[in-house]
Amino acid sequence: MSPVSMAREAEARWPPTALLLLGFLVGLAASELAAGATNGTSLERRWESLFSRSVLGISGERAELNWESDYLLGIKRVRKLYCNVGIGFHLQVLPDGRINGAHNENQYSLIEISTVERGVVSLYGVKSELFVAMNSRGRLYGTRTFKSECKFKETLLPNNYNAYESSVYKGFYIALSKHGRVKRGNKASTSMTVTHFLPRI
Repeated sequence: MSPVSMAREAEARWPPTALLLLGFLVGLAASELAAGATNGTSLERRWESLFSRSVLGISGERAELNWESDYLLGIKRVRKLYCNVGIGFHLQVLPDGRINGAHNENQYSLIEISTVERGVVSLYGVKSELFVAMNSRGRLYGTRTFKSECKFKETLLPNNYNAYESSVYKGFYIALSKHGRVKRGNKASTSMTVTHFLPRI
């Protein structure tokens, strides 16, 4: 039945208010059909837009991902790195470049973990605006300039904690003592709790 026939049949049965509503709906349906004939249905266009914005990003551009070479590249997580040693400490990056552990989480213990290579991350103090770096003597320091000493291999341990090994100096790990002081990276290993960090939200 055509939209015009539907309107005529309804005129004999329904009051003017219902007829007005029906006329509006018939007109809307006709315009949707007309649009669909040339550009695809409105519903399809809306779904395409919704899907592209929610799954593919706000721009709607389809990301070209190569999971073998670009695994998690660019992913950023803001976390507090908790080490369950002594009374328990959160790694913190202070404005003067010092790095140590604080029992109570605070603004300096917010760390942005960014993937820079496959399995390799940088650690950035959100408040102090300094990168965590490790020198050739295994000492941690904060720096405003990102460099190779700021890269750490992130390894998930069997206890679901993470260990952070210098990407430049193999076998050097970020570690906190039972008093919350930074340990020399070359004096620690993953068999020691001092190198185990739990990223907390």
